[in-house]
Amino acid sequence: MKRRHHTPEQVIRKHLEITESTWHRWRNQYGGMKASDAKKLKELESENSRLKKIVADQALDIDMLRHIAGPKF
Repeated sequence: MKRRHHTPEQVIRKHLEITESTWHRWRNQYGGMKASDAKKLKELESENSRLKKIVADQALDIDMLRHIAGPKF
């Protein structure tokens, strides 16, 4: 069965056929947010994830260069 992904606007408007447990989880997550706030939160989380991946890649590159350079540095 395919999972549905609802937009923040749909979650806040409450026009969905969802279980009560899902509704309570969403209510705790989105609280008193407006749809625009929830959308911005989702965008910031996405950007944060992307930036964390970049930092992890850079850390691997630095570690690799230190390994190649040997004990000189």
